[in-house]
Amino acid sequence: MNQAIIIGATSGIGKEVATRLLEQGWRVGVAGRREQALAALQESYGTERVVIAPMDVTTQESVEKLDDLLKAVPTPDLFLYMSGVGYQNVELDEEKELRTVRTNCEGMVRMVDHFLNYVKNNRDYSASRKAHVAVITSVAGTAGMGTAPAYSATKRMQSTYLTALSQWSRMERVPVVFTDIKPGFVATDILNPDKHYPMLMDKGKAASHVLKAIRKRKRVYVFDWRFRVLVFFWRLVPRCLWERVRIVRS
Repeated sequence: MNQAIIIGATSGIGKEVATRLLEQGWRVGVAGRREQALAALQESYGTERVVIAPMDVTTQESVEKLDDLLKAVPTPDLFLYMSGVGYQNVELDEEKELRTVRTNCEGMVRMVDHFLNYVKNNRDYSASRKAHVAVITSVAGTAGMGTAPAYSATKRMQSTYLTALSQWSRMERVPVVFTDIKPGFVATDILNPDKHYPMLMDKGKAASHVLKAIRKRKRVYVFDWRFRVLVFFWRLVPRCLWERVRIVRS
């Protein structure tokens, strides 16, 4: 039976992915802030299949919660970090910006690094059985967006951090592979449902793309094809021109 730990599985794509893995026969450890949502998932699939850990990744106590998960779901094949917040924040509300940094950067570093040290010191992992670490970043991280400064910057940080960790794993001979999963606009709680977003994707289709990226162990996966084209052209725009682009507020 394959095993996974998903950080951020109480709503949106995270919940959908956890459900899909359970339907495929996986045993899953799930974490998030909404304890009732975690308990509902466990009730649906049973305590043998679902282990829960209510946690807030912005606190140091979340490390202890992760250790509890690792005791119950030892040597997981997949570690998926899906916790994230983001805002359109042209007003530059400082608390919104800092909350985004704490969750997307501090929380990710805390959880992923702790798991990597666990892998490094666990003899059950080897060259023939590598752990798989996947993080949901965003196409927003490919270019700074003035409507969402902290969100864009934190997603860029996540991608850069994964690149550094991939190099680190080879230097330290840690048996792990990484996947940077970059969605476009997905209809989840992060987005304001009263606003219009181009090329919006429902969370079910987004979950299918996430699972495809995981199954293929893609190093970087942008979805869907429309956003792959968009990202390609974004990267061709010189910084001096990009900074003069007026992004319409949706």
